[in-house]
Amino acid sequence: QVQLVESGGGLVQPGGSLRLSCAASRSIFRFNVMGWYRQAPGKQRELVAHIDHNNEIYYSDSAKGRFTISRDNAQNTLYLQMNDLKSEDTAVYFCNRIVPPPSMWGQGTQVTVSS
Repeated sequence: QVQLVESGGGLVQPGGSLRLSCAASRSIFRFNVMGWYRQAPGKQRELVAHIDHNNEIYYSDSAKGRFTISRDNAQNTLYLQMNDLKSEDTAVYFCNRIVPPPSMWGQGTQVTVSS
C-alpha cells in the first residue's frame, strides 16, 4: 500500500525557514527517485526538487540556492529544508516519486509565507 504523509508546513514570515518531512511507505521509497512538488492556488502542481538513491539532486530554478532536499533511506523519509522563503513559495507541498508519474497523492502540507 502506498502511503505518503507530509508534515512540517506552517505560517512563516518572508525570509524565514521551514523543514518539511515526508514519511513514505517502503514500497514507494526504496527504489524510486523521490521529489517534492507544490501547488499554489489556481496553479498547476510543479516539481520543486528531486533526489535519487545516489543523492543526485535536481532543483527547479525557484528552489536553487534556497532549498535543500535530502533523504533517509533507512527511515523511508524525505526532507526539504526551505530557507529565505518568499511569498511566491506559498503552496501546498507534496512528496512523491518522479517516475512513473504519480497516480496517488498524500494530503500535502500547507506552507504560507506572509507578513
